[in-house]
Amino acid sequence: MADQTSNSAFDPQAGPIAPANAAPAAQRGPTIHIADEFGTAKRNLPPLKVLLLTTAVILIIVGIYSFFQRAKPQGGGSLDDVTAVNLPNQNAVLAALTFTLKNAGEKALWVHDIQGKVVTSTGELSGEAVSAVDFNRYYQAFPALKADAQPALAPEDKLQPGQETKRTVIVSFPLALADFKDRRSVSVVIQPYDQPVPITLTK
Repeated sequence: MADQTSNSAFDPQAGPIAPANAAPAAQRGPTIHIADEFGTAKRNLPPLKVLLLTTAVILIIVGIYSFFQRAKPQGGGSLDDVTAVNLPNQNAVLAALTFTLKNAGEKALWVHDIQGKVVTSTGELSGEAVSAVDFNRYYQAFPALKADAQPALAPEDKLQPGQETKRTVIVSFPLALADFKDRRSVSVVIQPYDQPVPITLTK
């Protein structure tokens, strides 16, 4: 006699039949590898060597562009003649610097400031140009300064585009005449208005 209390059944062809209330067998899903997700830097960024090479090329291009686009002086010229005299009892010299100045820009060159600069074995010294109205007084006191001198260049003087002129400035330097004559170089430094780079004429 069959056991009436059993919850299972038997099919002669299919074998045992699972009870109606039995839980279905768990299905195994696909394995997810978190380390290989495409949101990681490993997947999104190029190799380190490629990144470094690209950065180096960009820096080189920027450097070349900056070199050719850097600010340049508006004018040029030459320092043609230098005459210096000793200032008695002052350990200083007066130097008359005669030069040729040309406006190489496309707009008028307005002179804002004028300085002299001398480089010696002990360092560099700068001095402001004396006022143009004092030239005659200096020429009377030191006639040697007038040799080969040209009209004074003064602040607010203007050169039109392409214009060239010969001018003189007088600068006082706090050093002995012998040291000035033994200098390494002397320069006229002209700073125009609205220009980041001064015009420097050196001899």
